[in-house]
Amino acid sequence: MKKYSVIIAKNHTTSISLEEEFYQALCSIAKEQNISPNELITQIDKTRTTDNLSSAIRLYILKTLQEKLI
Repeated sequence: MKKYSVIIAKNHTTSISLEEEFYQALCSIAKEQNISPNELITQIDKTRTTDNLSSAIRLYILKTLQEKLI
């Protein structure tokens, strides 16, 4: 697991802990949406239902990939 420094809402710096595979998936999803990983993380942060941002990111990635399978 690796820590990444991210900027949420263009002005709040925080860190997230993700496995490299999850971070790469996050970057791929952001690229598909033509936004930066920080912008995607900001969107996830606004809608998350868990206190832990890293967990919310993993759940978002899982949901996104599951939807592609359907």
